[in-house]
Amino acid sequence: MTPQPSETAAAYRATEGGALDVDRAFYDRFAGVRHELVDSFEIPIRSGRAWTVPQGHLCRIVTVEGPQVGDLNVWNLHDPRERMWAARTRQLQRAHISTYDRVWSNLPFLRPLFTITADSLADYGLDADGGRVHDLLGTRCDPYVNRMLTGEDFDFHCHSNLVRAVLPYGLTEFDVHDVLNVFQCTGLNDADQYFMKDCPARRGDYFEFFAETDLLCALSTCPGGDLSVPLWGPDARDPLDVCRPLGIEVHRPDSALLDGWAPPSRAAYRNLHGIRRPEWGEGRPSTA
Repeated sequence: MTPQPSETAAAYRATEGGALDVDRAFYDRFAGVRHELVDSFEIPIRSGRAWTVPQGHLCRIVTVEGPQVGDLNVWNLHDPRERMWAARTRQLQRAHISTYDRVWSNLPFLRPLFTITADSLADYGLDADGGRVHDLLGTRCDPYVNRMLTGEDFDFHCHSNLVRAVLPYGLTEFDVHDVLNVFQCTGLNDADQYFMKDCPARRGDYFEFFAETDLLCALSTCPGGDLSVPLWGPDARDPLDVCRPLGIEVHRPDSALLDGWAPPSRAAYRNLHGIRRPEWGEGRPSTA
C-alpha cells in the first residue's frame, strides 16, 4: 500500500504574533527592488569559501553555470559558539525550507540567524519520487564516511572544503556543523532511507536570505556537482564533469526598508536548569 500524505498537525505551531509568526510583509519589501551590491564572488568547483554578511543585509547564492549543490554553514560572526541548528530548524520550520522560513541557532541562543526572502525554486514542491529542494534532512559529505564506504581517501568533500574555508576566521574542523544543502533535492524512500536526486536548478537560479544578525557564512561547492552521478555503490564514478561553480552576492538594502526591524534577541530562558546558586553565609554555603 502506498502511504498517503499525512494531515497530522505539526508539533511546533505558530501563534499569531508569536516567535514563529513571520512578518511576511516586512520581507516582501525586498522583492523587486534593486539593492546596493557590496560583495560578489564565485566559489570554484570542489572548493569552499567563507564570507561575512552584516545584519540587515541580503545574501544571494546563484547557480552561475547550471545545476550545482552547495553545503552551507552559518555562525554568529561575533560568537561562533552560536551557529545554525539544522535539527531544530527542521522542527520549527520544515525539513526542506524556502521563502519566509528561518534558520535557527543552537542553545542557549535559540533565535533566527537568517530568513529566506527569495527562492527561484520555491514552486518545485513535492516531485513524483517524494523529493523536495533545499535540504535539512541530510548533512555534508565527508572523507571519513567516504573512506569507510570505499577504502579510499578524498580531500575535497564538503566537510573538508568547509574546514579549509573557515581556517582564516580562526575556526577549525570542530566548528563545522550540519548543513543546509542549497539546491539539493532529497527525500525519504519507502524504506525510510535518505535519497538524493539530480539537482533541478538551472543557470541563474538563486536562493536569497536576510541576515538577522552579523553572520559568518561558509559554502562548499559539493564534489558531487549536480548529484546526477552516484557517489557510492556499483554505479559510482568521479562526477567531475557535472561540477559547477556557485556565485555569492551580498546586497545592502536602503535603510528605509528596515524601518520597524530589530535584530532578534537571544532566548529569554535564564538557563539555570533547576540549579540554585549557593549563597555564602557565615563560614558555610547555603542554598536556602
